[in-house]
Amino acid sequence: MSNEQHWQQVYTTKAIDAVSWYRPHLDRSLAFIDALGLDHDAPIIDIGAGASTLVDDLLARGFRDLAVNDLAEAALAQVRARLAASTTETRVHCRVGDITTLDLPAAHYALWHDRAVFHFLTEAAQRDAYVAQAARAVRHGGHLMIATFAADGPERCSGLPVQRYDADTLAAVFAPHFERLNDAREQHPTPFGTTQSFQYVLLRRH
Repeated sequence: MSNEQHWQQVYTTKAIDAVSWYRPHLDRSLAFIDALGLDHDAPIIDIGAGASTLVDDLLARGFRDLAVNDLAEAALAQVRARLAASTTETRVHCRVGDITTLDLPAAHYALWHDRAVFHFLTEAAQRDAYVAQAARAVRHGGHLMIATFAADGPERCSGLPVQRYDADTLAAVFAPHFERLNDAREQHPTPFGTTQSFQYVLLRRH
């Protein structure tokens, strides 16, 4: 089964709150974003968005140029259906596909957010392609927020192996193009009563 088929199956067979990574709101991400003080016209992309509510919370904050990416069309269909049920006028661009090869505008995004994809890239070539894509798509002075499983976090997610990081190691992966501004750990309570350790880093494009 390909990665695309795997995630398509996840989002067609499981409820939004029946996956380990579910949170009603991405509070840690939102706190970092709030502190950045971005203009409401700043282009923001959420990588591996799944059916996350981050886009809803950004719309509620007044952001108007948002993009969501995922391998699974079924995940983004849930986002579109949820937003269509609201009365909010919105500009949300849904981009289905592998973020390492997706055609994205160059030097465009003011914020690149990822709480779902990078730790699944267990091969160096995949990580290199991801870093190159982020460096190309994030504007100079723009921001990159990455969250992965922490060094003491799970070794697998949704049946797939992951790469775990501490703050220094994670920031170093992006160091050729981005400088670290902040980092934080999070103890994420899953819907199943367990806890997962996440590591966040906030970086700025040179």
